[in-house]
Amino acid sequence: MSKSVRHVVYLGILFALAITLSWAESLIPPLPFLPPGVKLGLSNVVTMYCLFCIGWKEAFLIALLKGAFAFVTRGATAGFLSSAGGILSVLALLLCVRIFKQRVSYTALSITGATCHNLGQLLVASFLVDTPLYLFYLPVLLLSGIFMGAITGLLLRTVLPFLHNIAPDQREVSP
Repeated sequence: MSKSVRHVVYLGILFALAITLSWAESLIPPLPFLPPGVKLGLSNVVTMYCLFCIGWKEAFLIALLKGAFAFVTRGATAGFLSSAGGILSVLALLLCVRIFKQRVSYTALSITGATCHNLGQLLVASFLVDTPLYLFYLPVLLLSGIFMGAITGLLLRTVLPFLHNIAPDQREVSP
């Protein structure tokens, strides 16, 4: 199998993994102590893996495909929210990786990505409903981004060795 075909197949598997993680996370009942709309964001681990180990174009592709999948399966609003959060998150992560190179941890990067993801979704929600009132929810989403981002960053750090065993030819941009 040629290298380009293998690359496309690998990206397809990663996209399927992201969708599966998102679906599995949706099966978890809302925890009573978490505010509405707060979730772990397990599928974002796949996007971060793409950015750190494959490339920024692939990370954007996964984020856009996740948004398109949300659009098809859950409607336009979910698609716009997912796309905005994913794109802003990848942009922020890419900027951090380029500025800080290897002087920042996966956890710090994940926290940055999670808070930017929440911010992107909040901005789109405010635009779609045509009111700035959603911005009052910003402190809740920033705190949840810090907490959930720390968890997903630790998860990424834990699964990276296993992912490298599956695809050892992928490079790693070690923060």
